[in-house]
Amino acid sequence: MRALGEELREHMRRFGPEGAVADLVDAWPAAVGEEIARNAWPARVRGDGTLVVHVRDAIWGFELTQRAAEIRPRLPGAPALAFVPGPVGDGEPEPAPAAPTAPRATLEQEQEAAGWAAGIADGELRELVARAAAASLARAAADRSV
Repeated sequence: MRALGEELREHMRRFGPEGAVADLVDAWPAAVGEEIARNAWPARVRGDGTLVVHVRDAIWGFELTQRAAEIRPRLPGAPALAFVPGPVGDGEPEPAPAAPTAPRATLEQEQEAAGWAAGIADGELRELVARAAAASLARAAADRSV
């Protein structure tokens, strides 16, 4: 049985220059060190063989552009390097931002919303409209209090 990494690398090599990314990704942490690897990560290989590296921000891009001559020889094939701001893969998914909490409707707002929806014949639709209207009333009241 072969390791999954070997299988993926073999599969990616079928894509020409793009396939070289697998080897570069493997070599990247050792070539640049832990701190740089947390803030810059290989993204793709251009048709001309240049390795495009996503960096956390323009400051990292500037710093690594200055150090490109030092980094290049440590990578397989010593590719030209281009540093651009972009998503940096660190193996850990970024936590999703917390969903904003909607203000809770008061009993009076719920009753008013139910009155608005009372004429709707379909019971399920009536309930949905009443809940939406109550949420709207609660949001409007919360916005006014700010």
